[in-house]
Amino acid sequence: MNYPIPTSLEEMIDLRQQPVDEELVAAAIAGVINIARSQGKSLEDLTAELLADDRLLDRAVRRWLSDLVSRAWQQGI
Repeated sequence: MNYPIPTSLEEMIDLRQQPVDEELVAAAIAGVINIARSQGKSLEDLTAELLADDRLLDRAVRRWLSDLVSRAWQQGI
């Protein structure tokens, strides 16, 4: 993978400077999972955050992203 997995919010924010591709998205998802775990959050906590209404993603995309993160979490990423 060309991108290191982020271990902090600052490193996640730094990803914004990179062109978006599959590897960047995978690194971001792995980073979100690692950061959530380091903060003592459960998969349910993270899922609730992903499904919370926001102005960036519509409901269908939030659900898809939540399912993707859940699968990655369960695979130990």
